[in-house]
Amino acid sequence: MKTYVVGGAVRDELLGLPVKDHDHVVVGATPEQMVRQGFRAVGKDFPVFLHPVTHEEYALARTERKTAPGYKGFVFHTAPDVTLEQDLVRRDLTINAIARAEDGTLTDPFDGRGDIERRVFRHVSDAFAEDPVRILRVARFAARYTDFTVAPETNALMRRMVDEGEVDALVPERVWQELSRGLMEKQPSRMLQVLRDCGALARIVPELDRLWGVPQPEQWHPEIDTGIHLEQVVDYAAGQGYDLPVRFAALLHDLGKGITPAEKWPAHHGHEGLGAALVKEVCARLKVPTECRDLAVLAAREHGNVTRALELRCNTIVKLFERGDAFRKPARFLQLLQVAESDARGREGRTVSFRDAPFPQREHLETALGAARAVNAGEIAQACAERPERIPEMVRAARVRAVREALARQDESDEDPSDGEG
Repeated sequence: MKTYVVGGAVRDELLGLPVKDHDHVVVGATPEQMVRQGFRAVGKDFPVFLHPVTHEEYALARTERKTAPGYKGFVFHTAPDVTLEQDLVRRDLTINAIARAEDGTLTDPFDGRGDIERRVFRHVSDAFAEDPVRILRVARFAARYTDFTVAPETNALMRRMVDEGEVDALVPERVWQELSRGLMEKQPSRMLQVLRDCGALARIVPELDRLWGVPQPEQWHPEIDTGIHLEQVVDYAAGQGYDLPVRFAALLHDLGKGITPAEKWPAHHGHEGLGAALVKEVCARLKVPTECRDLAVLAAREHGNVTRALELRCNTIVKLFERGDAFRKPARFLQLLQVAESDARGREGRTVSFRDAPFPQREHLETALGAARAVNAGEIAQACAERPERIPEMVRAARVRAVREALARQDESDEDPSDGEG
């Protein structure tokens, strides 16, 4: 019985990165032997055990055979005579098929260390093609390891998998799991690029894929291409460390531009409403969690109004708060402002960039929302007890007044001639 550390822990150690979790492969053991040594069995499809002290995972070396489409169609075989090399050959990428023995010796039958030095994602064997989730994993790794590229032969294999319909067998929950994890990586745009290069994005989120090649007005979008704009927006959100709902909303905020008739390009009037409907369809299909879905729909519908905030009348601003449910869910409205700022800054062309341009709309609406939420609706309701039908009208009027006064004070403060002078 021999134990090896495998996969991500070895890979990240060789890359000089922090190692969070350790996965282990056990060669030459039976499930009964593992249990006798105090390990607890947890695997459903094949024998996996938790260490009695560290609670890290230990899997018996195994082989597998494809029996049906999709990522669940496998039969696994474990036995004491399954070798380490037989276990490693079933892994996805060469950089993940390196094992470290207890004495530190590395077993690297597929030159994973060479591909780490070359910064290449390369599949171990044609068995890669049997699991479509691996396409999503490669894309996610590209977002994390931003100086790696996909080997041409691996991209060709992934494209063949797409053409043969393997990607169509993915269940929505697994697609969402991998997409959401990729969005939380360092550079999510690289995940999108890998998925587009092999054709997978057009199969799993076609509403997103058709944005590339759609032009926008160069005056406001020096990057011109809507797909490139999308990449820049989601990367900006990632660079700011925003949470998953914000990054997901940034990803889908412009879906409506994908269905603008070509004869109307580069204008996209009304894309916000069209986009909100498409976002709902995508979220329903991928079974997106409610928190992410609701912010994405809100952002698709309202990001243009946030961008125009400085031009909006106070009454219109209060209506924006009402539509966005900002009085009950102020934190979500502030997330909307993060999406809109990402949208405004994700606009970089060859000679013009809006990345560091001012975005006063955020402070403008934060000030307005704070003032509107400070209005005591309960007092107004009591004052209107004899005419309760007037309560909504009176509350809104008070909120509009509060917003007007707060923004006026803000303008006076911004224009104070004593600022910066001594």
